[in-house]
Amino acid sequence: MDWTAIALSLRLAAMVSAALLVIGLPIAYWLTFSTWRWKFLVESIVALPLVLPPTVLGFYVLVALGSRSPIGRAWTAWTGHGLAFSFEGLVIASILYSLPFAVQPIVSSFAQIDRTLFEASAILGASRSRTFWRIVVPLSLPGIVAGVVLTFAHTLGEFGVVLMVGGNLPGITRTVSIAIYDDVQSLNFAAAHQTALALLVFSFASLSVVYALLRKPWSVAPL
Repeated sequence: MDWTAIALSLRLAAMVSAALLVIGLPIAYWLTFSTWRWKFLVESIVALPLVLPPTVLGFYVLVALGSRSPIGRAWTAWTGHGLAFSFEGLVIASILYSLPFAVQPIVSSFAQIDRTLFEASAILGASRSRTFWRIVVPLSLPGIVAGVVLTFAHTLGEFGVVLMVGGNLPGITRTVSIAIYDDVQSLNFAAAHQTALALLVFSFASLSVVYALLRKPWSVAPL
């Protein structure tokens, strides 16, 4: 197995999961409790990566981060290197691609909270931020953890977006999914099988954790 690609993929997945935890919480909160009549437009934008082909999303991200774009020029002037075909570019693309996997489980958990708890908290004089951290987050913890796990697993197995935005640079943008593709292309099926099996086991374990958190099979069953 290509341990360099595996380490890079784990690093990418960890950074994207952490970033989407910070970004996803306020987005999920707004999507759940906002009464704006056009909220469905934002919901559609957040969910768009679920139906958009990865190559299409990757192409537009590549254009947005390219050397001719304002973002690309500003990044080059600041760091001395471009965003396209770099690890930083992979992080940005992966955040966009995995956004719905982080937000939707959290939205589902937020929606299940009894709204009378907010009224009680307000009557007791708690601010909105205190209510969020003392009531909303603890009650939604299974959904938050599920979002983080799904984001990590989804980022770890990305292919189309990372290939479009990052290419195949060993040690820089060559992720584990691209390593599997290269092994198959070179007819090294034994190495491809080892890496693919490891991803299969990890993906199954991740989904098992998510469903266990959402359904709580350890809780007492109703009579």
